[in-house]
Amino acid sequence: MTNLQQAEDKKKFVRHKFAAISSKYDLLNSLLSMQIDRYWRWRTTRLLKDFPAGRVLDLCAGTLPLSLELARQAEKRQVMAVDFCEDMLRAGVNSLPNDDRQKRIVPVCGDGEEIPAPDNAFWGCTVAFGVRNLARTQKGICEMHRVLKKNGKLLILEFSRPKNPVIKPLYNFYLNTVLPKIAGMVSGDKEAYEYLASSIAAFYEPEELLAMMKEAGFTDLQLKPLTFGIVTLYIGTK
Repeated sequence: MTNLQQAEDKKKFVRHKFAAISSKYDLLNSLLSMQIDRYWRWRTTRLLKDFPAGRVLDLCAGTLPLSLELARQAEKRQVMAVDFCEDMLRAGVNSLPNDDRQKRIVPVCGDGEEIPAPDNAFWGCTVAFGVRNLARTQKGICEMHRVLKKNGKLLILEFSRPKNPVIKPLYNFYLNTVLPKIAGMVSGDKEAYEYLASSIAAFYEPEELLAMMKEAGFTDLQLKPLTFGIVTLYIGTK
């Protein structure tokens, strides 16, 4: 099987699994993270405070939780929310609050490896728990660089593997045993959350992802582990 075929197969699998759990996705995120995911999104979006009125791209936007936070923090900010799973976007749009953010969040069904936007279009690009699902990670990061304006900022929030010797075994047990069972009962699709665990285990080390950002042309690179290293925030500037 060619690398291209493997990439296409992964896209189809991920799209299918996210479509299957789209209606329960937000509930499960809050339940399984004990609502700490709200704090992670807040920490991420705060780093774009220097661009309160510019256009921002929320890539792999899913059901739009990060888009909502981006729009909440800056009343003049326009957010283009891109995801390749239409069911996830529809679930997000259907649950948008009845306020002005409805007009400032523009959902677009599109591929993160071929972002449907011109060069130098955004002051910021955020990706929350989506880089891990890209079939060709380096290509996606290069696309993020392409669509950012000069001095624009890339913020990637992604799961990582804790190094703490006390936290690590507890986290692994929760991720591989507890989480799939609970999520399977609530969503009806245990396989989707087994994929979550396996994709985290197979993902790049933080330093490797940072090197990929550097290769794509990003500078001022930073790593910020959050919540004992369960997630990591990656920061880069074009």
